[in-house]
Amino acid sequence: MEPHRSIDQNAPLSYRGARQLLGLIVLLVITAFILRALESVLLLFAIVFLVAMVLNPIVVWLQRHRFPRGLAVALTLLGLLVVVATVVLFAIPPLARQLNSLVQNTPQVWDGIRARMNALGQKYPAVRDALPQTDEIVSKIAAAAGTVGNVLLRSTIGFVGGVFSAALAILLLFFVLANPEPIVAFYLTLAPTRFHEQAKRTLSRLMQQMVMWARGVAINGAITGVSIGVLLWIIGIPPALMFGAFAFLGEFLPNVGAFFVAIPILFVALSMGATKFWLALGVILLVYQVELNFLVPFVLGKEMRLHPVNILFFTIAMATSFGILGAILAVPAAALVQIVIDEFYIKPRRLDHATVEREAAALVRNER
Repeated sequence: MEPHRSIDQNAPLSYRGARQLLGLIVLLVITAFILRALESVLLLFAIVFLVAMVLNPIVVWLQRHRFPRGLAVALTLLGLLVVVATVVLFAIPPLARQLNSLVQNTPQVWDGIRARMNALGQKYPAVRDALPQTDEIVSKIAAAAGTVGNVLLRSTIGFVGGVFSAALAILLLFFVLANPEPIVAFYLTLAPTRFHEQAKRTLSRLMQQMVMWARGVAINGAITGVSIGVLLWIIGIPPALMFGAFAFLGEFLPNVGAFFVAIPILFVALSMGATKFWLALGVILLVYQVELNFLVPFVLGKEMRLHPVNILFFTIAMATSFGILGAILAVPAAALVQIVIDEFYIKPRRLDHATVEREAAALVRNER
């Protein structure tokens, strides 16, 4: 028997090592090209698996009440379709009317903004020189709107725009929910034996956090949307219903959603006068401060410990790769990466987290 040979970490790279490294790089490049070519398919399956994680507790609850698994899945999907159809039939028409009214009043809104900016420039010449010209603002807004429109168009038409894609997603969701055990077993089989427990905990934590995330988005979105809609209606900024709906949808875009919601509200309020502008700004700050400091900790608890910087990075990265639907998946993607790193790298090292946190605090305070 040959004695065990220790590996010299400082030894020069051998031909065999260089060949293995080159093979790994080629494999990664090929994998990247394949993933890029299958972008729409991967996005479809990611959303279906995410929805399946969220709906699975409902199916399990029905099973515990003596419903067969297939019937429980059918009832769950039927309930989901009823909710979507109700929203389409009763919420979309008034929203469409308010949106049409806003579009028709856009020239008056812009004239009001132009008048306010000109008055501000005449009163404060330094501010007039610092602010861009109104025509320049219009061109920038149009360019931004075109960019957002292209992202929405690519995400919607390229992925879920057609009836066939929607039907395929529902059918796939039914199959995943009706018999998920083989999929989970295949995932656990892929993990090496020594990592079996980590793989199982990763999936368990991810499922739990996705349910919490979906619940948090729904509750926070409903409260935020109703609050903004009602408060804007009270202070007299139309169309309040549409802005409330925007606030609800903005919850699906972490961190940046509030920013995109605030812009049109403040523009409309500015066209109506300085008082309306400051009232609208106060409403936005009040609602989102209450959400950030009370709703998010209460609804999500301490399970999803995701730093805003991480969420913002994944939002930009996913939006760049997959469009608006990718941005919606930013929190699940960030949670998955954090759980994988925690289970497969941090926990096996058995770090003293208290010591690490003290060292981090000392570095931040510039202490030695």
